[in-house]
Amino acid sequence: MRVDVNGSRLHYVDNGHFCKPAIVLIHAFPFSSRMWQSQIHALNGNYRVIAFDLRGQGGSDVGDGQFTLDFLVDDLISLLNHLDIDRAILCGLSMGGYVSLRAVERYTDRVLGLILCDTKSEADSNEGKLGRTAAIRAIKRDGVKSFAKTFLTNAFSPTSLRDQELVNAALKIICRNKPLGLCGMLLALAGRTDTSSFQPKIRVPTLILVGQEDKITPPNLSRRLHVAIHGSDLRTIPRTGHLSSMENPKQFNRYLLKFLEQKFQA
Repeated sequence: MRVDVNGSRLHYVDNGHFCKPAIVLIHAFPFSSRMWQSQIHALNGNYRVIAFDLRGQGGSDVGDGQFTLDFLVDDLISLLNHLDIDRAILCGLSMGGYVSLRAVERYTDRVLGLILCDTKSEADSNEGKLGRTAAIRAIKRDGVKSFAKTFLTNAFSPTSLRDQELVNAALKIICRNKPLGLCGMLLALAGRTDTSSFQPKIRVPTLILVGQEDKITPPNLSRRLHVAIHGSDLRTIPRTGHLSSMENPKQFNRYLLKFLEQKFQA
């Protein structure tokens, strides 16, 4: 399905039971909602599951390619309004976690719970901003596929990199994205705000998941989130890197479902 919000047309899926708690799956860069297929299947029986492509990614419109992370938060809230959802559980991985943390900061009363996966609250350092610049140059110079291969080498664990079926599936999702959308998103990520100071104010049930071998947002950053967010749960997923939901979906889903059952009694 598609909906026009804030000058952009977003692609989304809306599955499951409409009378059950709503959970919104917010994907990582440089992917789309297709990365959540295992989770959509696992959650479909007991929850209302919404997964959408952030602007410029997947099936959502790129537009002029000029936007910030707060545009993505505005899109999320507009989508909830369109679907008549007052409060939702936000499940975001990496970039999706950045969106979730900014959303709960700006729209606290719209968030029912948080699942923060392989993410952090800090803004990019100068080194990180330069890394975004290098990625933009690489996409413009070498194309999306070359960039995707390099990205996965850093994002996946060694075990995952040996799984050619998984690697090919990830490459296929990334390569569906347009260069303009990816470059626009990299600029948005480089310019995002730091949400660290708001963490102690979060009062909704929160689960933090992280891959044991995540090199992009290492486990120590998840431990920092866990300390800052009162009452949060922290779980480490073995033999996985930065993309834990794709690399070890069985364990990821086990932790996810247990948390939801305990906190929301679906």
